[in-house]
Amino acid sequence: MSEDLAETLQHPLGSGFGHGSTAREVIDGIDLAGKAAIVTGGYSGLGLETVRALVSAGAEVTVPARRTEHAKEVLAGAGLGDTVTVEEMDLADQDSVKAFAQRYMAGHGSLEILINNAAIMASPEQHVGPGWEAQFATNHLGHFTLVNALWPALSASGNARVVSLSSTGHKLSPIRFEDINFATGYDKWRAYGQAKTANSLFAVELDRRGREFGVRSFAVHPGGIMTELQRHLPKEEMVAAGWMDGEGNLREGFKTPEQGAATSVWAATSPALAGKGGVYCEDCDIANPTDKDSPLARYQGVDAHAIDKAEAGKLWDLSAELTGINAFA
Repeated sequence: MSEDLAETLQHPLGSGFGHGSTAREVIDGIDLAGKAAIVTGGYSGLGLETVRALVSAGAEVTVPARRTEHAKEVLAGAGLGDTVTVEEMDLADQDSVKAFAQRYMAGHGSLEILINNAAIMASPEQHVGPGWEAQFATNHLGHFTLVNALWPALSASGNARVVSLSSTGHKLSPIRFEDINFATGYDKWRAYGQAKTANSLFAVELDRRGREFGVRSFAVHPGGIMTELQRHLPKEEMVAAGWMDGEGNLREGFKTPEQGAATSVWAATSPALAGKGGVYCEDCDIANPTDKDSPLARYQGVDAHAIDKAEAGKLWDLSAELTGINAFA
């Protein structure tokens, strides 16, 4: 097996970056001129800072959005209106995802960077499509279909990276294969945890399948950041969780959006990751497996269930069955 196809260890590289690094810092000196990138959710929070960094390095960025006019207004307000293309796409609607992919490939021969950034978190119980739980459907199945539908463009590049945003939320639940859509006993945090585990497992299996085509895949924990992702959470719940005090001051350790975007940008562009993939990253480096004895086990490292190869393959097969799409069939 060549070095480029060898398994990447779930162990830090010593990247030289860390918790406080920003997206601009990790992309400094990297030239993305002529390279195409897609960032889902690229018009708010982490996504906006991710787009800003990629554009600064010369990438041609497309932002698919459910609310296209809103996305255009935000990007224009950020000074990116003339440099970023906005296209319509709703991750919760499989037909919308496939239609976007078809339109994109009609105008692009290849795709070098795909960042699966968009997500919903701890939302009230909702089912979409044929009865899929909304967080799993949006955060995982929508991106699963997007990647598979864009596979011809990704594989055509010969050197593409797919970055999927997971989080420490993965520690809240493995994949509930016995009741993946929460037919009974819905819990918004377990549902979010399952979706974030799915994002990580997807990166593991996509990398296994895609590496021989030059497509490498990474899962990323961006860190704790206050963005629109928390829109479903009342202040009282965030205070009770210890995220902020009663006056709304964030606890120590939270990142700014530009710091939060740094690990996504690092995973998508760092030369240190050439020939690597299939791993979970945090703080601009490959993460360690969770140390269960550490007092920080809830917030650092990746749990075994989120990088389990057998679980990753099982989830891929189920996702392909549910969505009816599999670029590797």
